Amino acid sequence: MESYQNKRKSFYNKMNHFWPDLYGEEYALYDIATIDQKGIEDIRLGTRRAGLIFFKACHLLRNVDDQILIDLGFPKETLYFLRLKTIRTESVIARLDLIHTDNTYKCIEINSDTPTFIKELFDVNGHAAEEFGFDNPNAGMDQQLAKAVRESIISSAKWLNEVEPYIVFTAHDDNIEDKNTVLYLQNLYGLPAKFIPLHKLKIEPGKGLFDEHGMRINILYRQTFPIENLIFDEDMNGNKIGQWLLELVQARKLAIINPPSAFLLQNKAVQAVIWGLHESGNDFFTKDEHSWIEEYFLPTYLEPDPFLTKGQPYVKKPVFGREGDTVQIFDSSGKLIMEEAQKTYSDVLSIYQQYVELPQITYYCEKGKRKGHKLIGSFMINGQPSAIGFRVGGEITNNLSCFLPVGVSKEKGGQ
Repeated sequence: MESYQNKRKSFYNKMNHFWPDLYGEEYALYDIATIDQKGIEDIRLGTRRAGLIFFKACHLLRNVDDQILIDLGFPKETLYFLRLKTIRTESVIARLDLIHTDNTYKCIEINSDTPTFIKELFDVNGHAAEEFGFDNPNAGMDQQLAKAVRESIISSAKWLNEVEPYIVFTAHDDNIEDKNTVLYLQNLYGLPAKFIPLHKLKIEPGKGLFDEHGMRINILYRQTFPIENLIFDEDMNGNKIGQWLLELVQARKLAIINPPSAFLLQNKAVQAVIWGLHESGNDFFTKDEHSWIEEYFLPTYLEPDPFLTKGQPYVKKPVFGREGDTVQIFDSSGKLIMEEAQKTYSDVLSIYQQYVELPQITYYCEKGKRKGHKLIGSFMINGQPSAIGFRVGGEITNNLSCFLPVGVSKEKGGQ
């Protein structure tokens, strides 16, 4: 019988511009999980409802006092930028991370600014489902994504009042995941545009962003370059080029996608705001919306006291952390029981969220049969539910977690 390694290598070698291995480790598994049609529908319903809540909160936060935004952990350098509304949707491409509980799905966070896992779910998953003889739960979603990318660029051009904008897709040239994700989006866009690595872009404060030939860029598609990193970006002379770029957006000399509002939602403290409004019964949310928050959100605060008072386990997360970095899990007495080795965000404000254990799933990998924790990624494209998929790994999902393809089960109960 052909070995797992050989079958995996043969299968993923057919995938153009993909990264089956990351950091020298197996990333994309040659295996498939299943989910039934009801499970798919439940995830999409939860995604739609949670998305509506997030977008409504975004509108509120765009209009609060500066000090409130600072108290929520937003860098003061971004406050003017946060309030910009450049296109209709708050986020073109967002991914909700969901945990499957006994009878529903709980949203532990939203990556609204720079979500990854795009090519895996919108492209590769379909090939994997076919390989294993299952229907693809994400069939046709690539066209939904392509349409959203095109619409976002058209809307951005209107905001700039540009008839024939110069469009550039960008990413770090040496990051295989980021670069190929952006190239996939550029290919879906399908109209004239260029890919230019970040290090080749040139910025002139107050004038514009330029390519290596001196042509001014109108629209920058920066799918994988987070704003919270951008604002601290400096050139070799110490010039704050990241802040210069945000100032260009404010002056309508540049549009970026995802839009500024996506960064407003990226902050995990938004979930503490949502839960606080819900817990107090605030009429900002309707009766139905309160019921959705109760079902799909987790109690989230800016301090651990509510969990310590009730004797409940909780998770501490930095408001701008990614890939599990600096995440800590505490038991009901407040004792640290697990933490991520990476601690890049130690100086960042944190939220405290009720701990819910990730369900376990069995899968095959190069090391044999393994059991791991499953986290569901559910995309929201222009506010509408879209592709779904699974990552498996440790209790804290980090950048070493694996992509486990998913197919539609032929009978009820697959999950």
